[in-house]
Amino acid sequence: MKRVLKMETDGDKAQKTILEATQSFIRDAEARGLRPPSVYKYRLLFKQLNAFAEEKGMTHLDELGVHELRLFRESWKNKNFSARKKLEALRTFFRFCLESGWVAKNYALSITPPKVNQPPTMPYTRDEFNRVLAACDKYPSAKHPNAHWGSRLKALVLLLRHSGLRITDAVTLSKRQLKDGILILRTAKTGTDIRVPLPKDAVLALDAEVQPNGYYFWTGLSTTKSCVRDYQRAFKTLYELAKVENGHAHRWRDTFAVELLLAGVSLSDVSVLLGHQSIKVTEKHYSPWVKARQDQLEATVRAAQQRYNSETRANKHQ
Repeated sequence: MKRVLKMETDGDKAQKTILEATQSFIRDAEARGLRPPSVYKYRLLFKQLNAFAEEKGMTHLDELGVHELRLFRESWKNKNFSARKKLEALRTFFRFCLESGWVAKNYALSITPPKVNQPPTMPYTRDEFNRVLAACDKYPSAKHPNAHWGSRLKALVLLLRHSGLRITDAVTLSKRQLKDGILILRTAKTGTDIRVPLPKDAVLALDAEVQPNGYYFWTGLSTTKSCVRDYQRAFKTLYELAKVENGHAHRWRDTFAVELLLAGVSLSDVSVLLGHQSIKVTEKHYSPWVKARQDQLEATVRAAQQRYNSETRANKHQ
């Protein structure tokens, strides 16, 4: 009887196709409430995996071993950090398949991650911030003749700078998330809200942009991905007007984090505000600025010691 059951189980593993497994993973991801951008990335990965398998004449999961997965990785155009994240997603998928009993081993774990050259964190300077804000007033142009784009971009810049939100979360921000000048970023694992007060100019700029649907920047008629693309294109033009090089939305998040660190906010608190899963993630990205804060504190202490020494010498000569 046990032998029959084993044969049936083995037969079920062999019958599970790559397409069926990827579709099952997506259904599970949606049931678990994964954010739409995360689900989209898995869909894109699986589209490429199924196309690769079809090209190689493979149908079932058990045909994907270490060698085949290495060939699949070689087909990626992704490099550096994006390739590492893609491999992590592939490993997550095969862990799901292993736990489901469809494969004997998570062969994706045997794929060596690519070396990542982490670009330095580059927050905007105060001068760049002011130039971008000034450029918002000049924004209506031949490319975007609608007058509302300038004021809307200024509101978005102020929001990004003072909240640390990712651009997807920023452009889909609703009015109910802002009350009495306090922005509710998210609910923490403890069940308490993460709240960030916004400066008055940011609140006034946002209030002027509220749409009938309750959102500030999103009409609700398009997908969030399409909305993000629209604002990324608009930002590109804005940075050109402001003469700011290497401008992109994520640098506002970096600016928010670095300003807090230099103001003396702890790394753990910054990690919570950014919504990082672990403080190690925050430390990895912002460790140079933690050192800058330490140097800043050391300079303050040395200055105080110099004043003390000067006063001591003066007292001795009296």
